[in-house]
Amino acid sequence: MIGAGAGVPSDRAWAAAAQHVRASHHRGELIVFAPAWIDPVGRLHLGDLIPIDMAGRLDSARYGVIWELSIRGARAPETRGLRPTASARFGGVTVRRFEQPAAEVLTDFAPQVARATVSGARVRGPDYVLAEVGFSPHRCAQLVPAAGGAVTLTFADVTLGSSLAIGVGLADVFTRRDVRAPATLTVAVDGRELATMRAGVDDGWVRRTVATTPGTATVTFTAAAIGPRSSNRLVCFAAEARR
Repeated sequence: MIGAGAGVPSDRAWAAAAQHVRASHHRGELIVFAPAWIDPVGRLHLGDLIPIDMAGRLDSARYGVIWELSIRGARAPETRGLRPTASARFGGVTVRRFEQPAAEVLTDFAPQVARATVSGARVRGPDYVLAEVGFSPHRCAQLVPAAGGAVTLTFADVTLGSSLAIGVGLADVFTRRDVRAPATLTVAVDGRELATMRAGVDDGWVRRTVATTPGTATVTFTAAAIGPRSSNRLVCFAAEARR
């Protein structure tokens, strides 16, 4: 097709854009690509600056600096509403640098699943994994309720701030293909329900932030598999209590 390659940046353009980022990038600064389907190309050039925890992040709120590499005028969801502090263009690749107030994380729940009390039937888990959710990596606690059942994790004496950020999704593309039933994640603090989030096979990574009262509390996360044909449903979630 004539013109099918029009507007596609060359390897030289990507190399120049990556060199520009490397010249000013500091450890811990987030790098994103837009549109999402160019992510493999971006990682080819800058993947060594994107550690696993960053790639599998709950969201972008904890990062004070975000570098965005984009083509064809696209913008990444992580930079929505932000104004660039710097911008440069390299043969079709636009590099923008953004700053935002970084969220202070008081409690990161997913890595602490071993300390939680577990109740309810489960096939396997809970476990702390790097999972594929919506064709993207996410570091999360993985729960597997029995068909039509639920699994509850209870975290006692945890530190909360003014908000609780939550992400949930259904892991593994092959499981989503074979098990089409959705799942829910219910979050409660000291027995009071704050949120119930529904994750379907086509929803990807579902995020929500709820207000909390600063202090020490007991937090429960209950993953439920909907329907009798929901066995082996892999429910992955992450949550961060933020100041």
